[in-house]
Amino acid sequence: MMLWLTALLSMFASTSAWSYQALMRQSEMMAKTRRDPIKMPTQTPMVPYTPPGGDYAQFVDLNTRFLRDRTMMISKFIDEEAANEIISMLLYLRKESMNEPIDIYINCPGALLRPGLAIYDLICQTREQFEVRTVNLGLCAGIGALLVGAGTKGSRRAMPNARFLLQHTGMENPFRGQASDIGLEVKSMVKSNERLDLELHKMTGQPIPRIRQDMTRDFYLFADEAVQYGLIDQVLLPTFNKRAATGAEVDLGSFQGEDQRYQGQKTDGGFGSQRQMERQREKDDKDDDDGPEIAKG
Repeated sequence: MMLWLTALLSMFASTSAWSYQALMRQSEMMAKTRRDPIKMPTQTPMVPYTPPGGDYAQFVDLNTRFLRDRTMMISKFIDEEAANEIISMLLYLRKESMNEPIDIYINCPGALLRPGLAIYDLICQTREQFEVRTVNLGLCAGIGALLVGAGTKGSRRAMPNARFLLQHTGMENPFRGQASDIGLEVKSMVKSNERLDLELHKMTGQPIPRIRQDMTRDFYLFADEAVQYGLIDQVLLPTFNKRAATGAEVDLGSFQGEDQRYQGQKTDGGFGSQRQMERQREKDDKDDDDGPEIAKG
């Protein structure tokens, strides 16, 4: 009985070993014959574009198409690599034309302090030569909010439900070393945040003590509040009573309410003005152009 059981166990062990080895050989063969999936050459969508004087359209990536119209999109966290890309595009557009404006659409969740300030300095230099129009599409946090305000005054805009987040920037990476070196790094970061407060003071006209008090914690602003604060100039709203000419595009209307003046500017409009226009149209519809008004009994 014991001999039969021993033979059965040895046979089962040899069968299991043979099955495992066969499975491994089959897996190796499948790994050698497996093909990588076909991928697009780029993750950016491709759109057709017809060059000036060309007869046929060619497919280019969306960012290239935007650059042909002097339009930029900043829609990701700004680190060193993203900052170099944005700076390269700005320098290219400056070299391409010195008269046409640049449109920058921003939806930025934040940025590192040093790369973000490099982009800010370049935008400030560029706006001295020609117009730089900035638009906040969704959320601009930290340096992203500063980039929106860096545009040419009068051309800094935001969508109705866009938000701004003003905040100080801390240390980018954990810093290790001697206590004196850590102290120097902290002092450098404090000075950089003080310069950030100074730039916001120049941009908005708000006193520096108020800016520091507001930025003690995360300071959120909606689009209309950002106009009051002086960070932007206008809130874009659709203009429904405007018709575009043939071949033209219907742009977005501007909103700058009576309570949202920027540095003493007096403008008409606001949320209440839309209601006033509706009342005026209703009044005009009641009037009879061919005769006196008909009284309804």
